[in-house]
Amino acid sequence: MKVIKVGGGCLHGTKNIQAILNLMAERGAGQIFVVSALNGITDLLLESMYRALEKEENIPQIVSLLRNKHMLVARQVIAGSQALNHYVKNLSESLSKLERLYYGLNFTKEITPRMQDVIGSWGERLSAELLSEALRSRGLKATYRMPHKIGLITDGKFGDATARMQQVTQNLQQHLGPLIKQGMIVFIPGFFGVSPKGDITTFGRGGTDYSAAVVAAAMHAKILEIWKDVDGYMSADPKFVDNAQSIPLLSYNEAAELSYFGAKILHARTVEPLRRSRINIAIKNTLNPDGSGSLISFNSPRTKNVIKSVAHDTDIGIIKVHASGVGARPGILAMVANQMTQSGINIRSVITSQTCISLLLSRKDLDKGYQALKILKPRPYRGLEKVEDVALVSIVGEGILQSKGVAARCFSAVAAADINIKMISFGPSKVALYFLVNISDLQGAVKAIHDTFFIHK
Repeated sequence: MKVIKVGGGCLHGTKNIQAILNLMAERGAGQIFVVSALNGITDLLLESMYRALEKEENIPQIVSLLRNKHMLVARQVIAGSQALNHYVKNLSESLSKLERLYYGLNFTKEITPRMQDVIGSWGERLSAELLSEALRSRGLKATYRMPHKIGLITDGKFGDATARMQQVTQNLQQHLGPLIKQGMIVFIPGFFGVSPKGDITTFGRGGTDYSAAVVAAAMHAKILEIWKDVDGYMSADPKFVDNAQSIPLLSYNEAAELSYFGAKILHARTVEPLRRSRINIAIKNTLNPDGSGSLISFNSPRTKNVIKSVAHDTDIGIIKVHASGVGARPGILAMVANQMTQSGINIRSVITSQTCISLLLSRKDLDKGYQALKILKPRPYRGLEKVEDVALVSIVGEGILQSKGVAARCFSAVAAADINIKMISFGPSKVALYFLVNISDLQGAVKAIHDTFFIHK
C-alpha cells in the first residue's frame, strides 16, 4: 500500500486536475491520497479573514467566490447530473459551516491562532470532497476521511503542530485499514490534525507533506510518493544554471537541508515521522509519472564530488545584535531568543561571535523582529542592525564534513567570480555548508559553484 501526497501546484486548472484524476483512477485502488487545497484556496481563506473582520457584508461574497472556484472545477470533472447534484449539496453544507466561522470572526473582532487554523483547514477539506466525488462519478470506489474524525492527534500547537505518532498509528490503523482491504481509494485532507482537546491544529504552510509522512508511517506504507509538477531535486535551479542535473537519490538529511535552505520540493519536517520505519520517499512528476524522479532514503551513497546540490534562498534577512563578550556573558542569547519566541517569530538560524549574534529570519519577520528586540528591557546589547539585501547559498551532500577541500573549492570558486561572502556557517550540519552573499551576486555564486563541482570535476 502506498501513501500519495498531491500538492496544490498539481491541483491548478481543470486540465491538470483532470490529468491527476486519470492517474488516480489508473493507480489509486487500495491507496491513500493525502491532498492539498486547490491552488490558491488556502491563501484566499486566510486573506478573507481580514475582509470578514472588516465588514460583515463581505462574508457572502467570500463564500460565493469559494463556491464558484470549486464549482468551476466540479462541472468539468464530475460525470453525470446525479453525482454533480450530490456534490453541490455537500459543498453547500460545508460552505455553510465555514460561513458561520467567518460570522463568528466578525462578531468577536479577533483573529486568533485557533481561528486561523480552523479556517485555514477548509481548503484541504473541500479538495478531498471534490476529488472523491469526481472518482465516484466514474464508478470507482472512493471516499474521504477527515483527520479530526479518524484521530490524527497532535500536540495542540496552533500553526506548527506535531503528530502524536503512537495514538495516530492506533487510530488510523483502525479507521483506514478496513477501507484499504476493500480496495478503496481513500482521500485524507492534509495540513491539519486535531488536538487532544478537539481543536483543529495545522502543521504550518506546506505541511501537507508532513501530514502524508505521518499517515505513511502510521499505516506502515510501502512508500510515500509526493506528486508534484516537477521531476524532483536538481543539482541547481535550472533558471540559474542551464546544465543542472537531476538527483536520482538523496538521504533524509540531504533532503531536509535542501528543504530548510533552498529547494522547496519537500517540506523540511517530512522526514521526521519516517526515520524509525525508514520508509522511502519518491518525488514524482504528474506530467511524467513514469519518470525516475528523485528517491529519498534513510541513507544515500556518497557521490565522487560529495556535493549533491547547490541550493539558494532569497527569503532571508539578518538582525545583528551587537554586544561585547557575547560568548562570555551567560543569558544574552536566551533573552534574545525568548523575545523572538514571544513575538511569534521563527529564527531560521543563529550565527554567533564574541561581539555579535546574527539571527537569520524570513524577510516578512525582519521588521517585526527588529522592533521586538528594540523594546527589550533591560537592553543586553549596544546596537541592532538590520540586513536585508542578502541571499543564502548552500551546498549539500553526505560526507561534506569529512571530505577535505570541499569548502576550499567552494569559496575559491566564489572568490574567482569576484563575489564577496558576508557570513558563513559550516559544521552544525553534517551534510550542508551555507553562506550569505549580496542578492545581486546570487546567480553568479550559484553558477560558479555548480561549474566547479559538476562541470570541472
